[in-house]
Amino acid sequence: MNKQAITEGLLFVMGDEGLTPNDVATLLNIEEAEGKLILDNLAFDLESESRGLMLKKLGNKYKLTTKPEHKEYYQTLVVSDINHNLTQAALETLAIVAYNQPVTRAMVSDIRGVESSQIFRKLIDRGLIEEAGRSDSLGKPFLYVTTNQFLDYFNLCSIDGLPDVDFCLQDDAILEPDLYNTKYTEKEKSTEVA
Repeated sequence: MNKQAITEGLLFVMGDEGLTPNDVATLLNIEEAEGKLILDNLAFDLESESRGLMLKKLGNKYKLTTKPEHKEYYQTLVVSDINHNLTQAALETLAIVAYNQPVTRAMVSDIRGVESSQIFRKLIDRGLIEEAGRSDSLGKPFLYVTTNQFLDYFNLCSIDGLPDVDFCLQDDAILEPDLYNTKYTEKEKSTEVA
């Protein structure tokens, strides 16, 4: 078991949240001093010119970040058409925001069961979601909503044009595997009693 490799993966999964040496120790069932040593060794290894990430210590937390000297390439990627299609994870996150807005990142991460910080950044960069104030909950986290660009992207007149979730979950409803790549029309409401 390569503890340093596992720690690198854990840091990737945690995204902006980062990990403390105590977190690493708890997750790997080791002493905190060994957790700190693993993080320090990983930071040293990532300093290599052949690596694209670095491990930055902010307070007591360690976070994986991109290297500042590569910034221009990341900016080019964000504005280019190379990454035009949304991933399944991005679509899932976007659907949760759309149907539950306004929501916090933590609420979306809880629903998805995985950390969603990186996906949020991508959706914000693409202009599909935006901050819309702060929650009254502990820590006053940002609330997020969909944007007009979201409506344009999915060819909707308003958020009310989203497919009805109850209809989509019916056994006899015909569903496409990708909810957002098809055009939906509103289901005609019948006045007949079944």
